Amino acid sequence: MGAEGTGTQAGTGRRRFLGTVAGLGLAAAAGTGLASMKDSGPAPAPHRPERRPPRTRPLFLGTYTSVDGGGTGVGFATYDTVTGQITAGGVVAGVADPSYLALAPSGRTLYAVDEREQGEVTAMALRPDGAPAVLGTRSTGGAGPCHLSVHPGGRWLLSAHYLSGSVAVHPVDRATGALGERTDLVTHSSPPPGPGQDGPHAHQIITAPDGRHVLAVDLGNDTVYTYRLDTSDGKLTQVSRAALRPGAGPRHLTFHPSGRFAYLANEVDNTVVVCRYDRRSGRLTPGAPQSTGTGSGTNYPAQFLVTRGGSFAYLANRGHNSLTRYAVEAAGARLRLLDTVPVGGDFPRQIAFSPDQRWLFTANQKSGSVTVFSVDARTGALHRAGTPFQAPVPVCVLPR
Repeated sequence: MGAEGTGTQAGTGRRRFLGTVAGLGLAAAAGTGLASMKDSGPAPAPHRPERRPPRTRPLFLGTYTSVDGGGTGVGFATYDTVTGQITAGGVVAGVADPSYLALAPSGRTLYAVDEREQGEVTAMALRPDGAPAVLGTRSTGGAGPCHLSVHPGGRWLLSAHYLSGSVAVHPVDRATGALGERTDLVTHSSPPPGPGQDGPHAHQIITAPDGRHVLAVDLGNDTVYTYRLDTSDGKLTQVSRAALRPGAGPRHLTFHPSGRFAYLANEVDNTVVVCRYDRRSGRLTPGAPQSTGTGSGTNYPAQFLVTRGGSFAYLANRGHNSLTRYAVEAAGARLRLLDTVPVGGDFPRQIAFSPDQRWLFTANQKSGSVTVFSVDARTGALHRAGTPFQAPVPVCVLPR
């Protein structure tokens, strides 16, 4: 949820700024050649130039479909790996309100939440020669699913429901990527809601780097829950919970590559928190709140990204319309604020790296645009690449 998703008026309607469409494509460049024959001696072995990586790669966009001006399904596009430029493609129609997307570890399946009162999750097979193909949709048992992730083993899909404050588990068919019937549904019934909240509001569910624990971030309860997932039957067992200060409104958590620390964006009180993580117990211990670098005004920080090497972290600020850059110090234990960079759009709801982390994409919900930044690997500095790509209110961007 954005600012529109906090307080006693929480509801599906307040998540709707919405819309999106876009395009997918795969291009492969490869060549073969033969060395010229000489007049004498044996013929040389054929010369085969190195296979070059594709110049363009797929990119997917999430949207809402149930409001005026919204999209009609999951958008697919391509981006240029040299320039960062996005080129529109098409839409996978028939997927309702796909506001958040996730890829399977295999890269062969795309998953989407269907963010409605009667929540669903949809699986789509990715094909190199065309649009994704819908494999099927399953009920989550919760209301307003707003986030999902795939367990590292690829066998379980995890989803979080904002409206009902619950998390669910679905089995994944390893051969096809299709989803089975839900194996578990857990509602966050305690502690009581935080100040100004009307109940629990689960906003994210991810697997810790240890692979043994699943963490669910609940904005309404100012709590991060740690579960153990039984990978034999898909059941969740709560093992710990971490309390944030009342009214913090935790939204999204991102781990440092070491797995010993995690960074939490607090949507309501405009702060970030460095958390220690115990891999044996799954216990998360929040530190003191820190600045987002955006001043004291309304900001609604949304999401962290951390570079693969663990040297830099980036925070999306929706009210400030910026990205905050932090230096990561003390082996992950400390964030040092470096600067903020305008996104060139309005309300950057979600951000994502390209797989090589050369590019950073922001989905600017209110301005209907996606901004692309190049990432300096040495300094972490961000430089805008061209003009933002226009799309009808993108709320999730997922480069492949």
